[in-house]
Amino acid sequence: MCMCAGGACGYGNLYHQGYGLANAALSTALFNDGASCGQCYLIICDVGRSDMCRPGTAVTVSATNFCPPNYNLPSDNGGWCNPPRPHFDMSQPAWLNIGIYQAGIIPIVYQQVKCWREGGLRFTITGFNYFQLVLVTNMAGSGSIKSISVKGTTTGWIAMSRNWGANWQSLAGLVGQCLSFAITSSGGQYIVIQDVIPAWWQFGQTYSTWQQFDY
Repeated sequence: MCMCAGGACGYGNLYHQGYGLANAALSTALFNDGASCGQCYLIICDVGRSDMCRPGTAVTVSATNFCPPNYNLPSDNGGWCNPPRPHFDMSQPAWLNIGIYQAGIIPIVYQQVKCWREGGLRFTITGFNYFQLVLVTNMAGSGSIKSISVKGTTTGWIAMSRNWGANWQSLAGLVGQCLSFAITSSGGQYIVIQDVIPAWWQFGQTYSTWQQFDY
């Protein structure tokens, strides 16, 4: 179990970002170098393989962190996050929905499911001068981004690249321009968020929209 505050996706305070307490760090096999950040998984304890389950229960968690491998230990005895093993290192409040506290590790059945969020997408922009780092949070639907482009008032669409986790970067002079984003979710939905960031934006600020993903 982990508390999963902030972590390798870059979300920072998970509660303030809308992810609450039902979250998990993913093993290498699931994390996909950050491409899985924000995705949601329905998890059930496998009662056929353990007597430490809470029968008839399930929990849906958001992927918000990375559980690193420990190659000094075998994957079935301490190295739970070693590839190719799929593993969820869940927050304690989420884990206690399906497992008995004393168990620590339980066998599960899991499935990626639709994410449900309150409100629309949020964009936090950091960086300096010609380097913009944009963190997209509170994403519903598939929960994660396949590709994203940014457009300033005087530019065309500029493809962004993943820097780390859920942070995407652009190497363009966009200070003083309204910013729009074109996003394709990992589920294949395409949305344009027009002028979501005003021309007077500053680094370190967060901007939101009513727009949201369905898949």
